[in-house]
Amino acid sequence: MSEVKAVILVGGEGTRLRPLTSSVPKPMVPVLNKPFLQHVFKHLSNHGIRDIILALCYLPDNIQSYFGDGSDFGINLTYVVEDFPLGTAGAVKNVSQYIDSTFLVLNGDVYTDLDLTSMVAFHKEKGAKATIALTPVEDPSAYGVVDADADGRVKRFIEKPKREEAPSNMINAGTYVLEPDVLAHVEPQKFCMFERFLFPLLLETGQAVYAYPSDAYWIDIGTPDNYAKINLDLLSGETQADDSVDVHSSAKITGPVLFGSNCVVEADVVIEGPVVIGSGCIIKSGSFVRRAIIWPDTHLDSWTTIKDCVVGMGCRIEANACVVDGTVLGSDVVIGDSCHLSGGVRIDCGKSIDPDTTLKR
Repeated sequence: MSEVKAVILVGGEGTRLRPLTSSVPKPMVPVLNKPFLQHVFKHLSNHGIRDIILALCYLPDNIQSYFGDGSDFGINLTYVVEDFPLGTAGAVKNVSQYIDSTFLVLNGDVYTDLDLTSMVAFHKEKGAKATIALTPVEDPSAYGVVDADADGRVKRFIEKPKREEAPSNMINAGTYVLEPDVLAHVEPQKFCMFERFLFPLLLETGQAVYAYPSDAYWIDIGTPDNYAKINLDLLSGETQADDSVDVHSSAKITGPVLFGSNCVVEADVVIEGPVVIGSGCIIKSGSFVRRAIIWPDTHLDSWTTIKDCVVGMGCRIEANACVVDGTVLGSDVVIGDSCHLSGGVRIDCGKSIDPDTTLKR
């Protein structure tokens, strides 16, 4: 399948994931201490897809400077930067000069282990103009539901139906196989969405649009809860740490725990996995960490409690502070002594919280 290129839509601002995305584009948030996009690249490479086009808009330099031409990651990257947001179909139209045969489109905030090889084969077998991956969800009312016949040919799209009125629980999973000529329906430099314009138009004009249902792992990482979930879902095994990690003999660590390089764990620290800790973190004596994602260069002072939360890069949590229950800290946040943050509080990048403060969302 080496002739198939992939277009990844990575232009969104990641507003649902703030403050984590205030200074980091969503595709670059760390998952198991690597940029999320790197995991997507690996999945594509596993299916022989190495020519990848990134449709960029928000903070494009962060992505380009890290991945370069892609050669260090075994892929070939092409970057196209939008001057303003063009929508899903508009963004693909904007890269159309690089597309000359059947190609894939992926949403840059979705992780899946979908069998891309089989999906492309299905698309070609059906002679489809567009094939849409579907995934089951418990409640389809917040999504676009795709109604297809027994052969897989799409009959209609239903945007955010009432739960009791949805014809199925199979939703648009954000992965498409397309033929280049469908882009002729999209005006250049105009905002356009696949879901609301192009796919319905293809149906109206009688073109072959097919659905490819799958129960593969699928998650939209665009919320803090889902961002934490993908880290914890993909984490496996026991404690993973290289020789640069200094763990005191009295620390008690129960896996799975993943350490980045050059971390320090002092005496009597308790870490109960699943936990992901970025490089350069310091966890001082007596602290307790459970079910947490901690970005690089964060300092936990003595007797802090970090549980069920996400802590951004370069934060400092002072002694006896408690950060729990879905709290999200942006980068470079300082939490004062004996603070208690819970209930999904979100603290913007660079903020300082005075000692003895209690915050609950």
